[in-house]
Amino acid sequence: MILKSLKQAVFLRQREATYRKHSLFYLFWECTQRCNLSCLHCGSDCISDSRHRDMPKEDFLKVLDNINEYPHEETTVVITGGEPLLRKDLEECGYAIRKRGFRWGMVTNGYAYTKERHISLLNAGMGSITLSFDGLEDNHNWLRNSPRSFDRALNALQLISSYGQLTYDVVTCVNKRNIHQLEDIYRLLLNNGCSAWRLFTITPIGRAKDSNEMLLDAPAFTFLMDFIKGKRCKGKMDVKFSCEGYVGRYEGDVRDGFFFCRAGINVASVLIDGSIGACPNVDRSFVQGNIYEDTFMDVWNNRYDPYRNRDWTRVGPCASCNEYKLCKGNGMHYWTGDRQNVLTCHRRMIE
Repeated sequence: MILKSLKQAVFLRQREATYRKHSLFYLFWECTQRCNLSCLHCGSDCISDSRHRDMPKEDFLKVLDNINEYPHEETTVVITGGEPLLRKDLEECGYAIRKRGFRWGMVTNGYAYTKERHISLLNAGMGSITLSFDGLEDNHNWLRNSPRSFDRALNALQLISSYGQLTYDVVTCVNKRNIHQLEDIYRLLLNNGCSAWRLFTITPIGRAKDSNEMLLDAPAFTFLMDFIKGKRCKGKMDVKFSCEGYVGRYEGDVRDGFFFCRAGINVASVLIDGSIGACPNVDRSFVQGNIYEDTFMDVWNNRYDPYRNRDWTRVGPCASCNEYKLCKGNGMHYWTGDRQNVLTCHRRMIE
């Protein structure tokens, strides 16, 4: 406990320095809101025919040109959606991003990830990828609302894991229907070459807001923490809990470091309508500007106060929490526009 307290003290000092410096490490680009699936837990409610047209790549590339006008550390562009693979010009986008000196990766459900697409994306400079894989066949297909999704995702994993120079991880949305399959999912992923597995839980937003099947109760969440902690001790696969929230006594055991919501600190996003935000799943009320009205780097350098000064989160149960300095009100995506109360407190579930 003494060693953990010392590590936390060092972490807090480093976190304050990171707030002040706010280097841009990851820039998410919501390039489309079209999707080839209709997942039951979707936070952005994407559909096959979105009311927003795909953002022209030239509009986003102007943002990168603006970033290059300033001294900056290496920034990775993460292409997301919707489903990025629905863009026929995705490889052109990736090549243009790489040509400007930025590394790039993508987030995909894997449904349209074929061998031909795999090769063309690598040739366009793709260096990283995150694949959604949500359980054994029955529960994956249930959550993804498609009878073929599991086979497509498994095929994508086999392609991705076969290329040794590609940085990747598999993400799993843990819910009441798949939590007792975690050991079987672990073995399935391991047998198909997976080396990095990140688990997350449902945020009560979007389609999942009122679903009792998806939201974990306190015993289930504690079971998840113990499962991850146990797998991290074995070392066969890099298993970790996502960065979604502060987990009390499990801090330091279920991730490589301590909880730090880097939204608006090291992470920004350009959303489908040009809005400038942080992580794409943070409530749209926290948008800081728009690329069609503002200069991106001016927004990044001079706004984002709700992210970089979290004192406003000292409300509700957070106001009297004796671990607030470590948590800072949990992940930003657990706050809505009224800013009256955090949607989820992982620590309270555990205790």
